[in-house]
Amino acid sequence: MRGCDFIPSTAINQLEMWQAESFDSATINRELGYAQSIGFNCMRVFLHHLAWQKDAVGFKKRMEIYLTIANGRNIKTIFVFFDDCWNESYAAGPQPAPKPGIHNSGWVRDPGKLLYDDPNLINVLESYVKDILLTFKNDRRILLWDLYNEPGNSNYQNKSMPLLKKTFQWGREINPVQPFTAGVWNKSLIELTNYQLTNSDIITYHNYENEKEHKQAIDSLRKFGRPLICTEYMARLRNSTFFNIMPLLKKENIGAINWGLVTGKTNTKYAWDTPMPDGAEPRIWFHDIFHPDGTPYSQAEIDLIKSLTGVISTSPNPPVVSLSY
Repeated sequence: MRGCDFIPSTAINQLEMWQAESFDSATINRELGYAQSIGFNCMRVFLHHLAWQKDAVGFKKRMEIYLTIANGRNIKTIFVFFDDCWNESYAAGPQPAPKPGIHNSGWVRDPGKLLYDDPNLINVLESYVKDILLTFKNDRRILLWDLYNEPGNSNYQNKSMPLLKKTFQWGREINPVQPFTAGVWNKSLIELTNYQLTNSDIITYHNYENEKEHKQAIDSLRKFGRPLICTEYMARLRNSTFFNIMPLLKKENIGAINWGLVTGKTNTKYAWDTPMPDGAEPRIWFHDIFHPDGTPYSQAEIDLIKSLTGVISTSPNPPVVSLSY
């Protein structure tokens, strides 16, 4: 399995991706075409409970549209339910414009601060998770369910444990055909990490380090005897690149999901900790592979990726990937 953490370039966050007024199937189809053209076959995609809460029927229809597009591109999907990263508050409706040069300036947590402000929200979250799992429990277009992205981030630490445990419990009650995971990302969060590793059917993890440190992480996870997928890697300024990490993951038979496909409103071409408030073009992109028009950030990267995915053709007239839907 190889692919990206995917959000269309026209969406700043999960709400803008999934709300009816901003759901952009044309861009999704075009940009998944870029992914297909380089041999990617798996996307990791974040959901958000508020989009479901405001319009459950429409939300599930939009998930179906997304899955139809992705499946037409021979792409499986990993859906992510909850997330402890970036902005703690959010609201339905039009989303804010990107802040120039700021990485993920509009990305929102789920459920974030609202979980601690509204004790009744836990009932909404249970209904949300169970409804989505029941609806898609036999859908083979979905590779697995990633129940919680980076629990304990944003200094929540063990405050995230109750929701993490409940989400696994809700999932086991529905018991879909797809496996469950919650990716490990910070080994200093010992209790959370142990719970994630113990309860995940497939071990997923995040690693933005160089190949030596990444290999050490792989070796530490092998002992659990389960399939491995790296669901976040590739930060060029940290020496986590396609050139040193993707070959390692292929050699180790580990799924390779990098952050970012097409640069856009998330601003993830800018680094986490080095904002460029003037919005200037960074000399080196942090994440992402393509410009919105399909031009690669680096043709050398594209050539490498194609060589690893087997896309390079010996024919003088390689097939053209249709971007129509």
